[in-house]
Formats: sequence, C-alpha cells, structure tokens
Amino acid sequence: MSEIENEILKGFVTGKNLPRFKYRWFGILEVDIEGEIYQLYMTGNIAQWFLNGDAVEIEILKPPTRNEQNKYVLKFDDYMLWKIYDEEKFLVWKPFKKTFELPRVNPVTGRSLYTYKIQAREAVFESDFEAIAELEQFHYASQKSFVAIWRCERCGEFIESNTKPICPNCRTNEYVHILEIKDSTPASRFMILELVERSPYEPRIISYVRVDPPIPRMNRRLSDGTVVKNIREKVFPSDWFHPVFWPEQNLKEKLTMLRSKYKVSIAMSMLWEEAKWDAIKESNTASARISRVVVHPDYRSDGLGKASVNAALEWIKERRIPEMRRRKKIVETIAMMARFNPFFEHVGFKYLWDTASGRPVLFYPLSNDAKDYIEEFLKTDSEAKEHKGRLCVSRFGKTTPLDSPIILKNVMKVFENTLSIEDLPEELRNVLEAFGVRHRVMQRFVLKNVDLEINPGEIVVIVGASGAGKTTLIRLIYYSAIGLKDKYYMPTLGRIIMPLNVHVNAIIPNEVEPNFGEKTILEYIFSKTKDVHVAIEVLNKSGLSDAVLYRAKFDELSTGQKERAKIAAILAEKPNLVLIDEFAAHLDVLTAMRVASKISKLVRDSKITLVVATHRPEVIRALAPDKIIFVGYGTVRLAKKEEFEEYLK
Repeated sequence: MSEIENEILKGFVTGKNLPRFKYRWFGILEVDIEGEIYQLYMTGNIAQWFLNGDAVEIEILKPPTRNEQNKYVLKFDDYMLWKIYDEEKFLVWKPFKKTFELPRVNPVTGRSLYTYKIQAREAVFESDFEAIAELEQFHYASQKSFVAIWRCERCGEFIESNTKPICPNCRTNEYVHILEIKDSTPASRFMILELVERSPYEPRIISYVRVDPPIPRMNRRLSDGTVVKNIREKVFPSDWFHPVFWPEQNLKEKLTMLRSKYKVSIAMSMLWEEAKWDAIKESNTASARISRVVVHPDYRSDGLGKASVNAALEWIKERRIPEMRRRKKIVETIAMMARFNPFFEHVGFKYLWDTASGRPVLFYPLSNDAKDYIEEFLKTDSEAKEHKGRLCVSRFGKTTPLDSPIILKNVMKVFENTLSIEDLPEELRNVLEAFGVRHRVMQRFVLKNVDLEINPGEIVVIVGASGAGKTTLIRLIYYSAIGLKDKYYMPTLGRIIMPLNVHVNAIIPNEVEPNFGEKTILEYIFSKTKDVHVAIEVLNKSGLSDAVLYRAKFDELSTGQKERAKIAAILAEKPNLVLIDEFAAHLDVLTAMRVASKISKLVRDSKITLVVATHRPEVIRALAPDKIIFVGYGTVRLAKKEEFEEYLK
C-alpha cells in the first residue's frame, strides 16, 4: 500500500454512505479508481453533494488500509480531494480553512488597539453545530422558542432545545445528537469563525455564516405596491438562478400530513429529509445565497460581521459552495436586519430591491459580468437610481455643535463638613476621643485655581486617583450647563462660562442617570429618538447589538450591559455636550476598548463635545482624546506633550 502514497489518482464517484442523524459531521464517499474502490471518510454535509459518476482526483497523503470488504479506506486526514466539473478542477477536501488577523485600529490616531487572530473554516465537528445552536439562540431564544432540533439515537425521540437536552425517555443526554438548526435545511452549509488566540473568558466560536441551497423564486415589490414577477431573470441571465427548487410547494400534501402530526419546525425538518435528495440533484446555479450571519453579541460592533461575510465569500468562490458544481458568479442575501446594520454594504454588497414580502435583497458580484449587470440596473432602474444601491444610511446625523468654548476661570471648590461625636453612643465616643477626635470643622480644596478651556467638538479625558476631584469637576460643568444655582453645585470662587446653545446630558453615578422605568431598552431609546433606525444605530454604537437585549428591561441587564444602555440613552437625545464619570468602569478590557472606540467615532462624526473621567489607560487609548487633564488634591493641569503621547501609545 505504501507504493500509492503521495500519488494523485483519478476516478469516479460510485456511492456514498451517510448516517441519517449524524451526517453533518460524518459520511463516506466511495470512488472507483481503475476497478479498486476507495472509501473516503469526510463530513456528510460535503459527501451528500456528490452524484454517482462525478469525476474526482485524489492525492493520497497517508497509506490507505483495507477493510473487511477489501476496499481501500482513507481517513479524514489521509487525503485531499478535487472535483472536476466543466473540465475545471477545484479542491473540495480537506475542508476550507483560513487563518487571518483582524486588527482594530483607532479611527483617529490610526494606531492599533488590539488584534484578533481568527480561523474561518467549514463546520465539521458535532461540537461546531452545538456552538452554532448556542450562537443562534442569542437571536431567538426565549422560554417558548427553541433554535435546534435534537434526536436521541437510542429511542428515536425528537427534542426541541437550545442546548444539548436530556432525553425524556432515556433520562440521559449520552445518546442525544443535534439534528437541525432552526430554519436551515439538511443541505445547508455552515462556516464558523473561531478565535485562535483568546482570553480564558472569551468564547471559542464567535460567529457563523450559513449558505442555503437552492435559490428560491423571487418577485419584486415596487414602492407603489406593484409586484414584478421573477425579477432576477429580468436583470441577470436566467440560468444563473435555475433550476429553482421549492419543497414546500413541490410536496404540499406531504407537508400537510406531517404538520398534522408534528410541530411546524419538526415537520419541515422531516419534509426536507425527503426533499433534499431531489434538491441536491437539481440545484446547480451560478449563484449562492447567504441566508444567515450570526455574530456573538459581544463582538458585533467590532467588525466581525464584515469579517464573517468576507470569509464566506472567499469560501463560496473557491469551493463553489454549496453545490460544488458551477463556477459562482454572484452572491445574494435577503435580510431585514440589513436595513439597520450596514455590514453587508461595508463588504461591498449592493441593495437592488425588496421582495414581494418587503424584505431587502442585496447582491455581491464574484465576476466582472455580474458587476456590470448590477451597475447597469442601478443606473437604469427608476427606483434604484434614487437609492443608488445603498440601504442602511446613518440617520443619527450631526448635532449643532457648541457655539463657543467652555471656559473655567480661576475656579475653586472647597468642601466643608463638620465632625461631631455628640450623638454617638458613649462607648464609641470614648474610642474616638482616644484618637483626639471631638468636634472639628473639615475644609479642603478639591479644586484650586482651575483655568481650563474645552473647545467645541473636543474629546477630553479627566484622569486622577479615586477621590482626587474628577467627579467634582464633571459635576461643576454639568450643573453650570443646566443653570442650577445651588451653592453645593457651584464653584466656591471663580466662574464657568458656558456656550449659549449648550445641550448637555450626563452620567454621574447615583446622581445623574437615565431612568428607564418599566420600558424595554429599545422602547426607551425610541422614546428619545422618535426614529427606530436611529434608536438601533445608537444601541449598536454603544455596544448593545443583540436583538434579545433590545426587548429586555434595564433591571434584566448585566452590570456592563447597564453601563452601555446608559451611554445609549444619553446619546439618543443628541446633546452637543456629554459628560460621563467613571466611563466604562464595569466593562472588561476588550469590551471597554470596543465601546470607547465606537463612542469616540460617533461623537467626532456628530460634532459632540465629550468629557469623561476614567483611570483606565486602555480606554484613554481607544478614545484618542484631544486633551488629557490631570486632577489631584486641588491641582488641575493639562497633560504635557510627552505625558499625552505616553497615554496614547
């Protein structure tokens, strides 16, 4: 057998063996090479796409063994496999895998804040699909909604669950395996992105992309309500999208019967189990459809959606996903969320039209002729000429910036309090008197002779130890901005000169904070913006990109999520001056940098003046401030050039 190691052999597919309930991560492809049968171990979701007679080439990496049927056996890592279609050869096994780095750069300074090392690969293990189910539930899970179907191989029980369940009959999950992911089909292909280098608290798999066959029929709804049938064929060559396959229509009677016995999700799964073989035989288009992109909520505002789609496009083009037959010319996606999040457009997808049901459709060209067809449509179609291929356009806009600087002139703040032991129990008075404490008036300068100027649109960071006066400085600026005439909130001496058009909002913990009441997060932010697109844009930029969190109430959020919700709340009112004490205090290092970087860009783009107090160097780097102010025991001064640069390294 060693004599055929490292050889490249040509043959034809003669069959496949796919265990029905484990096929996604295991299958056997049989290939005839000059009368000898080779059994190739691979994932079933790849093996199922081969048809008898398909021409292939095998590069043998390790010597094969013989099984009881005297057939050669090549295990998962023992070979590479190419498919030959239309006289072109392309790799289909080993599975697609690509490792890349994703640096996150401060948009102001251009310096790198941190770098992700990521591996994008096709899902091949059962644990991959379990992780996909876990990611999926960030979108849809609730007490009454399940994102996956599982099956116990011992008793045959089907179970809906978001995590690996215990079989109600066998009282164990030892024999339970994941069968389907919500809304996918047995012929769907999945790519995952996993962190190659990660902190102990970070998830392994941070996103997934699903590519579904086949391409369904599509009609277009115009703005006046008119429906244009088969719109794709009027814009692109019709054979790019044909043949179509629609099991719900082709097998109507079968579906009706199954729905009378099972829940809809299980009925559809069983229908597709029967229909998929016809779909696999018939599907052979020059187009692919990205049906799902799900990114872990903690990573959504950090470019991982864009990175996921880019990796999927490379996978589709290189491996001709999903069918592994015709060369792909175009990729489409149909997604309502594309109205609210522009990462498809950031990749290069162009919005062309809405389906008859009102869902937006975006296309990405993989060939020059596809690019030409898209550009021609955008130039000639009456509605497309208006939107120009853009769907998700920022509506937050710009504020009216401060019309003059904020000026602090010789500002002093003295705090005075009286210490008395008269009302204490005798035993406690005796202890304090032993230390010389009886009756005393305490006076101290918190701020002394502060001369400071904050220009419109600047980002200013206040740095100092706990108790040094950071909060006092922010408090004086805030109450001066709202015009409160109260000795406690005013300078002891000096004055603060505010722009006439100041519109301030602030977070001063336990003193000035948004009050969400019983409203959900989205309801509260919408009540401020009066525009749902702006509300979601603000939530996204504040680091709350999970739709499940949109419908949560404030008290249901974690401490870190509450902090992000507060930031969203104050930005939603579009102030031109924002003050935040202890910015990002409850966020982990990576999340704090993500949020700081996003907020920095948002306030700069919107001409908002931002003043924050923080002691965290990584947050200061991500904010890329225009000024750093040191506060300590009465003194206030601007950072010197070398100190400033040290903080921003």
